[in-house]
Amino acid sequence: MDYLLAFLVGGVICAIVQIFMDKTKLMPGRIMVGLVVIGCILGAVGIYEPFVKWAGCGATVPLMGFGNVLFKGVKEMVDSEGFIGIFMGGFKSSAVGISAALVFGYIASIFFDSKMKK
Repeated sequence: MDYLLAFLVGGVICAIVQIFMDKTKLMPGRIMVGLVVIGCILGAVGIYEPFVKWAGCGATVPLMGFGNVLFKGVKEMVDSEGFIGIFMGGFKSSAVGISAALVFGYIASIFFDSKMKK
């Protein structure tokens, strides 16, 4: 049942974002940044953690989950290191995900040719 719930929640988030991309004139990059910011804000006000406990990976995998991870990392480092934690926390908490994206993106670029759309 956990897999089904995660699939449905992640699918609903992705469907809402796709509708938003189709119906607005915003560029996809701006929408993605908006999702990260929404995740940070929801984490800061304490809404995202209960949502993650309920939805599991359906809430942590989309970009809002990345924003929440950034917020949690910054919060932990500010609590332990003070002001400098603002700059350290996001990098420390998201390093694994960012590194994996870079490595797998590079591997994919070896096997596939990109083509510009006209």
